[in-house]
Amino acid sequence: MSSTRIGLSAVSVVVLVGTLYSVLFNTYLDTSNPLLTHLPHPLSKTHYWASKTNFLNRYLIKKAWGWTSAAFLLAWLTGPPSTRTASRFSRWLTATAIWLVFTAWFFGPALFERIVLASGGECVLSMPSGDPISLPAEYCHAHTALSPATHPALFASSNSLVLPSEWRATPRLRKGHDVSGHIFLLTLSILLLTQQLGPSFSLTRWSTPHAAAVTANAVLICIWLFASGTTSVYFHSPGEKITGYLLGLVCFALAQIPGQLVSTLTEKPHSS
Repeated sequence: MSSTRIGLSAVSVVVLVGTLYSVLFNTYLDTSNPLLTHLPHPLSKTHYWASKTNFLNRYLIKKAWGWTSAAFLLAWLTGPPSTRTASRFSRWLTATAIWLVFTAWFFGPALFERIVLASGGECVLSMPSGDPISLPAEYCHAHTALSPATHPALFASSNSLVLPSEWRATPRLRKGHDVSGHIFLLTLSILLLTQQLGPSFSLTRWSTPHAAAVTANAVLICIWLFASGTTSVYFHSPGEKITGYLLGLVCFALAQIPGQLVSTLTEKPHSS
């Protein structure tokens, strides 16, 4: 079985089992519900991984593509010329571009934000009282913290007089279909890294730097699988997790196209 199939099988099982568990035992938090999303997870005091401030979420998942890129480049740069191919590098470049399009910018708002709005989402600011107030979508696109001092007109009709002078908050898109960005990114990362390790496993010998790079990639893949499990168990609705997983599969498939083209163009012709 190829390394890519192993990665696909592993992440599929983890996400499916985690999602089923979250439904059977009601452990997930609907992060698109504006009345719930700003609150701590109900299980956060008894289940460490249900807390949004857990180590994985704060230092690894929120910078997942940076860690994935570092691991990939480390393995690519330390490998012999036979594995340091343009087609492998183009797959990482394409996957990086896809990540940016979905999470950062796509001729304006990122595609994830457009999906939330198209599915009935609203730009919502959660007040300290727990009551959300709706705002124009551009405030969410700007990702800027708001307060009565900086935007008094927005709070004119709310009970802003009781707000502390230092209070501020950043509005978020809620109520629509909030595709699980974590599951999407972790799925894409796991598939990319397992695929890119394939050529290394075909080598008869590894240099010391490359052996260290392969080990680092394997460890990171295991971490991403564990993170996929915790996200599947504790966060997002089942449908949002499944769409994140499926979107990760689709984007991984799209990342193969430039690699195939580069491989075809650089392939040496056979002698007749």
